[in-house]
Amino acid sequence: MTGGLEDLEIGLLLEALYQRYHYDFRPYARASIKRRLVQARSQLGFASFSAMQESLLHEEQTLPRLLNYLTVQVSEMFRDPAYYKALRERVIPHLRTYPSLKVWVAGCSNGEELYSLSILFREEGLGARTIFYATDINPDALRAAQAGIYPLDQMQKYTANHQKSGARSSLSDYYTADYGHAVFDKTLRSQVVFSDHSLVTDAVFAEMHLISCRNVLIYFDRELQDRAIGLFRDSLARKGFLGLGSKESLRFSRHAAAFADFDTAEKIYQRVDG
Repeated sequence: MTGGLEDLEIGLLLEALYQRYHYDFRPYARASIKRRLVQARSQLGFASFSAMQESLLHEEQTLPRLLNYLTVQVSEMFRDPAYYKALRERVIPHLRTYPSLKVWVAGCSNGEELYSLSILFREEGLGARTIFYATDINPDALRAAQAGIYPLDQMQKYTANHQKSGARSSLSDYYTADYGHAVFDKTLRSQVVFSDHSLVTDAVFAEMHLISCRNVLIYFDRELQDRAIGLFRDSLARKGFLGLGSKESLRFSRHAAAFADFDTAEKIYQRVDG
């Protein structure tokens, strides 16, 4: 099959996904989407993208299986510990001045970033006054985040990350081991609102003090990146903070003037007045 015909099939598949189920991957970076669809086609046993589209339109069980390929669920707790250390040492002192706080974890995946922030805020004495909003477009990912259960063999790496972030306790204080899994304390999500939310089509969350959206924008094309950054701008409270992934930047966004660099190395920005 020629690349042109394959690209046409992909375009039709993404259009069908949007028209049938209202999941809009059309503005995502096409090269990234194509890689994931090629993997899905192979592992789900479809002969072509057209066959995948046929199944998507007529067999309901195909949608959740496909979403698990189209939405990236690769993360770890306290990933890039220097980011969390910067939050702890530089951002938290500003957040302490508020009587109540709202934090949005956009694209929360399976919840590792959410639990990392929940633990950090608890260690810094802000857990009781913080409401977390954890959003994703993948229902399976949201269910995994709500469960808070992760492979026990990952805990050594997560513990090392936690310590490098400036931990004030042991990560093992927050989970119990159970049949090869680490089950995180349900109190860590007692003030979490889990919600299906798309950065492509949905509206703002108002008056957030911190938005953490790491390693999501890299999968968007430039227009969709600008839409998402505009959502973050409109969702942040005055002088609120935005944290991005290590390979992401506001530099070329049309909304860049709405933010000031706060920690350049760790891609943390602050919403400026006006």
